[in-house]
Amino acid sequence: MKVEPLAIPDVLLITPDVFGDERGFFLESYHEGKFHEAGITERFVQDNHSKSVKGVLRGLHFQKPPYAQGKLVRVSVGEVFDVAVDLRKKSPTYGQWVAYPLIASTFQMLYIPSGFAHGFQVLSDTAEFQYKCTGLFEPSAEGGLMWNDPDLAIEWPLSNPTLSPKDSVYKPFSEFQSLF
Repeated sequence: MKVEPLAIPDVLLITPDVFGDERGFFLESYHEGKFHEAGITERFVQDNHSKSVKGVLRGLHFQKPPYAQGKLVRVSVGEVFDVAVDLRKKSPTYGQWVAYPLIASTFQMLYIPSGFAHGFQVLSDTAEFQYKCTGLFEPSAEGGLMWNDPDLAIEWPLSNPTLSPKDSVYKPFSEFQSLF
């Protein structure tokens, strides 16, 4: 397994070892010991799996403390443009974002620690997105940021995304009061 920091160094790109032959492939998508050796020591307590069609944008979501969630995300079918926004007030990268294309055929994953807003846009006809979370989902702690906030200036690859009603009304980062 190879672990590389992205432009925001706490967001990690993880490339697992993949063993393939004429029968198919095998990989460990999570191994607690190996992840701990790489510095990812949180305990994952919930797994989620979503399917979306091209153009769907989910996010930018976060859970407020004490229900904040770190995430280990990957795409098992298709391709997405994955984004993390640093919400940690004392961080040198506060208010900055980092993005990475997650493509099923590469098997790569991102680790996004708690204190980040997270979202993705589907680039393929369909995509299945899986993520492990370090905290349980708590509806009363749900939060989000406006996906197209001009101050964040996220460079989403597709225009006119399909949004949920909830995702279409989040406020801009300028109105966010850091809880992290």
